[in-house]
Amino acid sequence: QVQLVESGGGLVQAGGSLRLSCAASGRTINYIMGWFRQSPGKEREFVAAINWLSSATYYADSVKGRFTISRDNAKNTVRLQMNSLEPEDTAVYYCAARNRAGAYYDPDYDYWGQGTQVTVSS
Repeated sequence: QVQLVESGGGLVQAGGSLRLSCAASGRTINYIMGWFRQSPGKEREFVAAINWLSSATYYADSVKGRFTISRDNAKNTVRLQMNSLEPEDTAVYYCAARNRAGAYYDPDYDYWGQGTQVTVSS
């Protein structure tokens, strides 16, 4: 089992920045970790992911150029730096992990955090 704990959400004005962190414990992550988000009335959507072995990164078109995903192997942590935030980025952000092959954008991950709220005011 893998336990994921997110932190770093909050309220920010449009154009501002936030950094989310996700600490993993338990079983070792050996494939991919990602961030998804969900707004009220909408489906959970892919935001960004990082391959734990190759460090390859992947982003949704809506956040490309504004968000950066990174990892700290020593701390078993993945971070999401969010810049130039827009009101449309308001959502609950979830960290997820998977130890098997699959499409990085597919929400079919094995482990999920509890979510952290990000609110961007206009």
